[in-house]
Amino acid sequence: MLVRLTYVSRAVGIVTQPIMDSILQTSRKNNPANGVTGVLCTNNYIFLQLLEGGRKEVSETYNRIARDPRHNDVQLLHMEEVTERKYAGWSMGKVSFDRVNLAILLKYSAKSVLDPYSVPGASSLALLDELMATASVASNGNT
Repeated sequence: MLVRLTYVSRAVGIVTQPIMDSILQTSRKNNPANGVTGVLCTNNYIFLQLLEGGRKEVSETYNRIARDPRHNDVQLLHMEEVTERKYAGWSMGKVSFDRVNLAILLKYSAKSVLDPYSVPGASSLALLDELMATASVASNGNT
């Protein structure tokens, strides 16, 4: 059974490029072996991530992430059973919200800033879908 899970968390400190590179490198190494795909979005202090895969594997990945000391205030925004993946080609794509058109953020929230804590989980999922559709992805996890 496939599931799609979206969560948000706050970085403990500023997410520097070396930290982001380390997170992505680890994800891109481990996720294919676990059958997990998805996308990670950050604005250097908030993480918004979508994971897809088998229920057990996604749950284990999420629980491991929730224990990571680089962030806190981890909140599950949305989880659903799905019949197919949306992000099958992404071991872990990355979106930098600093490069996103503010109109896209305003479409899904009251302000033109990333704040998944203040919107429904479905809105965060729709935002991720639009970012992927509009090629706002900075790097493909399979490269």
